[in-house]
Amino acid sequence: MKIYLISALRLSLVMLVVVALYLIFVFAGSKILPTQGNAEIINYNGQKFYANIGQDFKSLKYFHGRPSAVDYNAAGSAGSNKGPSNEEYLQNVQKRIDTLKMQNPEMENTKVPVELATASGSGLDPDISEEGALYQAKRIAKERNISLEKIENLIKNQTEKPLLGLFGPSKLNVLKLNIALDQLK
Repeated sequence: MKIYLISALRLSLVMLVVVALYLIFVFAGSKILPTQGNAEIINYNGQKFYANIGQDFKSLKYFHGRPSAVDYNAAGSAGSNKGPSNEEYLQNVQKRIDTLKMQNPEMENTKVPVELATASGSGLDPDISEEGALYQAKRIAKERNISLEKIENLIKNQTEKPLLGLFGPSKLNVLKLNIALDQLK
């Protein structure tokens, strides 16, 4: 019994050191990031916005982000917890697709990008793909009376490339994209 107790204590001490080193590594790593592990806050038109939390843009003059299962309430992030065979979930996705096609009639025969019809796991994803932004470009150009070429150039300039060109997809932060859109002449 004494042998087991000593082994258990040794293992506990080793794991305590490993976890402590891991926590120190994560904390130190966060401090070298541009936002130092904090939220990225954007002040625009006298309001404070968090760039790392999805925002709800309803106007047709703006790019729309991913749908939110929590109505963009950052106090509690969550997915819908409904699988792809759930009838209610499929109806919600179909309603979103129908709404997107109605809002973007010039894209009627184009496949709707997945992130514009489905909520993210957290319900607060602030990013969309370049494909998702281009899907909405014609609508925005028409609503704002701006050339489609300018909108497409804006999308290209706002696209964040994968980390080191390898990790993750290209993406656009919808809040930053819409602020840049407001500043476009």
